[in-house]
Amino acid sequence: MTPASKPPRFVFLVNRAQRAMMRWIECRPAAWEGASAAQAGLLFLLAARDAASVGEIASALEVAPAAVTNLSKRMEAASLVERVADERDARMTRLRLTEQGLAASVQAKSALAQLNQQLCQGFSPDELHTVARWLDHAASALKEQDDS
Repeated sequence: MTPASKPPRFVFLVNRAQRAMMRWIECRPAAWEGASAAQAGLLFLLAARDAASVGEIASALEVAPAAVTNLSKRMEAASLVERVADERDARMTRLRLTEQGLAASVQAKSALAQLNQQLCQGFSPDELHTVARWLDHAASALKEQDDS
């Protein structure tokens, strides 16, 4: 196989891109309005729902419930989320955004839209669709292995 015909080193390239994106995010602490970049996923999820249980959040974010519990405790201390009783089942606690959390989610969404726009520059819609399809495939294929 000639050097020109070698397949791309996807694991290396994805890891390199992920580190670069995290550096970009970390260099903009003001964009997170009192939240950390790690909390953005939970902010976005709760902004799209009235409230959610720890289990629902863990499933949607594909993380362990303990990770959501730890993250939500820090976010509650920062007044970004609050715990509320479930309307149908008083034994269940749900999380919902506070006004400060909603403001943080709007700010974070704006910052990530800027990053996404920067990442898309120079690519056609078809190319971007292929990249998105490949990334989704990679996540799904590896998740299926985890589930086995």
